Amino acid sequence: MKFVDEATIHVKAGKGGDGSASFRREKYIQFGGPDGGDGGRGGSVFLIGDSGLNTLVDFRHRRLHRAQNGEPGRGRQRTGKSGGDITIRVPLGTEVSDQDTGEKLGDVTDHEQRLCVAQGGKGGLGNLNFKSSTNRAPRQTTPGQAGEERDLRLELKVLADVGLLGFPNAGKSTFISAVSSARPKVADYPFTTLYPNLGVVSIDIERSFVIADIPGLIEGAAEGAGLGVQFLKHLQRTRLLLHLVDLAPLDEHEHPARSVRLLEEEMRRFDPGLMDKPRWLAFNKSDLLEPDVAEERARQAVLELGWDKPWFVISAVGQKGTRELVQNIMTRLEELGPSTAD
Repeated sequence: MKFVDEATIHVKAGKGGDGSASFRREKYIQFGGPDGGDGGRGGSVFLIGDSGLNTLVDFRHRRLHRAQNGEPGRGRQRTGKSGGDITIRVPLGTEVSDQDTGEKLGDVTDHEQRLCVAQGGKGGLGNLNFKSSTNRAPRQTTPGQAGEERDLRLELKVLADVGLLGFPNAGKSTFISAVSSARPKVADYPFTTLYPNLGVVSIDIERSFVIADIPGLIEGAAEGAGLGVQFLKHLQRTRLLLHLVDLAPLDEHEHPARSVRLLEEEMRRFDPGLMDKPRWLAFNKSDLLEPDVAEERARQAVLELGWDKPWFVISAVGQKGTRELVQNIMTRLEELGPSTAD
């Protein structure tokens, strides 16, 4: 599936129905007077959060969303029928803004949360509203108001407690499949992960957290290289960053410390605030090295980086050290307190 975390759609709310110019005409009533009803309200457009969705891929095929117009008023003081609202289901973490003005309209962060993005027009007034002691047979009415119409920019920022980050082939997909029930696609070529995979890591019956497998970054991602800033945006709402580092890269000259620094530079260039988030190192693929060699290589990288935060040596394939790591993450998240959307 192609990853889509940004989409532009056009929404148009319904026009209000026109007011009616009608006069009461009944046998034995010589001067019936005005009885034109008001027009119905135009339908509005709502976005609704859906926890079962995790991409904006569906909006590639359907970009126009139009609500119904209100019906005009009728005689006998009958108000026109209101136009039907339409609802558009979006994944949690969708940020909505006006494409033309840049105005942020809101965030959809909760299941079944409703966000009105285009308000339907009000119905027009029938001539009954203009009756007075000096104007007993008014013919004036007002037309229904136009509904709001705008282009919307949707941006999906994954809502997760922990964001996995690292360069391609660091083992992120393998790690998330090892510690949760998620089953992302795994292969030994760049960009196996083309859209974020969410997994629930259960420590015990009442303790769990959500982890997001953020697609791999490459050097220059902050300027849009590779899959670019699309994926860096997903890191902004995670509470803790887990940086997976390949202990046994295919390029023998690619030292773990250098790969950490390169990724830090991409984060810093995209959003310096990312560097303030809690971030741990997990040196992966220790199964490809002798235990003492893996430990020493990780320790050398930590010393070279001057790293003073938690770090671990693990093997996602062999599930060595992964249980200890997720238990420590759970404890840290509990210390940080409840999550809040940015």
